[in-house]
Amino acid sequence: MSVNYGPSLEQRALFFAAICGQTYVQFNNPDGVFVVPFSYQFHGTIFAKSISGTKERFGFILESSEEIIIAFRGTSSAQDWISDFIASQKRYPYLKGPLYTHKGFTDIYASSRNKLIASIRKLPTSKKLYITGHSLGGALATLCALDLAANTSFTSIQLFTFGSPRVGDPAFSKACAQYLSDSYRIANLFDIVPLAPPNVYKPPRQEEVYYFNHVKSRWMLEFQNGSVSLNHVISSYYQELARQNPEYAAYLSRQNPGFCPQ
Repeated sequence: MSVNYGPSLEQRALFFAAICGQTYVQFNNPDGVFVVPFSYQFHGTIFAKSISGTKERFGFILESSEEIIIAFRGTSSAQDWISDFIASQKRYPYLKGPLYTHKGFTDIYASSRNKLIASIRKLPTSKKLYITGHSLGGALATLCALDLAANTSFTSIQLFTFGSPRVGDPAFSKACAQYLSDSYRIANLFDIVPLAPPNVYKPPRQEEVYYFNHVKSRWMLEFQNGSVSLNHVISSYYQELARQNPEYAAYLSRQNPGFCPQ
């Protein structure tokens, strides 16, 4: 097999699930080391502030001769969990119009944006740009993808998320459909995270009501691993996609030792 990550959407999804797995490896290693897949080069780390104001590694940027990948990490700390449950909304500041998004997710992305944009602008806009993330990282990837589609010169942007929660209101979802024609929201039927926040959310002791819609297009998986955690972790998503693409999964593992989630 030639070195070509993603001749099909299914293989792309498998590859990006492995990429998302490496965002957790990067976060958990004190020195931030992770496995960069063959033919890609490390371009930079994404730093952002958790809800407590702690600066953390939230992912990375990779580049190959033909494409760029931005990958966001999901929830790996108590501070991130707090952010996940702040389900109030604020105006999405990177596109004109009354678009509203989850305040906790938007604040984390906003803390990373300036340096991320500066880093991306050093790369050729002729390359295809892929943006991916799992869980909270899927929400950050969605916020980023719409931002870059609306405010940079990249003309080919593709979004892959895994187990992402809802990110914004119906207007935000509509804007994503307009700007991101290549968007794949991969969700396990038994994963509870994509069910949050609810479509209609009223915080306790508040009059305000918030509306949340998922972005399109949904790509449904169905696996039941016996617990809330195992139905959501990126390794479970990877294993289900690997089960559907065993030859390509074996190829990725041979080509990139330590790259694929176990």
